[in-house]
Amino acid sequence: MSSSSNQPQSLMGLSPSSPKLSEYLAGLSDGKAVADPEVKSYPDAVYFNYYTVGLSLLFSPQKGYKPKVGLKYTDLEMQRLVLDSLDVYNVPKPVDPAKAGKTGSSRSEIAFTTFPATPLTLTLASAQDKDGKDVSRPESISISTTSTGQELVGILGEPDRKGGGAGPSSGSIGIWCEWSKDGLMIEFGGDDARGPGAWERGKDAVWKVITLFQPKNP
Repeated sequence: MSSSSNQPQSLMGLSPSSPKLSEYLAGLSDGKAVADPEVKSYPDAVYFNYYTVGLSLLFSPQKGYKPKVGLKYTDLEMQRLVLDSLDVYNVPKPVDPAKAGKTGSSRSEIAFTTFPATPLTLTLASAQDKDGKDVSRPESISISTTSTGQELVGILGEPDRKGGGAGPSSGSIGIWCEWSKDGLMIEFGGDDARGPGAWERGKDAVWKVITLFQPKNP
């Protein structure tokens, strides 16, 4: 995959029928056309789930379009949908085979494979501290399938928003961090990212889902 096609941030605002989006999807599967996604439609959002390439796209209806619940791919008005955000999935192999499938992921998350275009290179925005002074950070970040919380925060800096990790280790939401100006949210997976003390252990947790969206002021 070329460097230009490894920039999913450039896909924001495209319609599902965009040639650029089709080219990007084909690049994730060695140039072959990707099968139509599983579609989940609602009046205010339409999800395209590409399980075999670890990618979920969220399209927002435009111009008064309100899709009915349960529409098929061929029933959608593609020209009235624009890409609002996307999720990239990482499905690390459990260290203990006996724990396979018991990582706290939802059934729908388990259906995804690992996103193939890694390391994932993302462009970063300039940043300022609370006093308005520029903060030193690189122009981009390269995220591999083994990147941990400590490594990512070390490059991105402290997040604008964060949450998760509360409650019992079974069934709780993994810790997550958002860098609003970068249009980036990262959820971490595994036992280190859930339950009591998750924020202390989370530095060693590997990312599970990366969500990209239009940058915004925190």
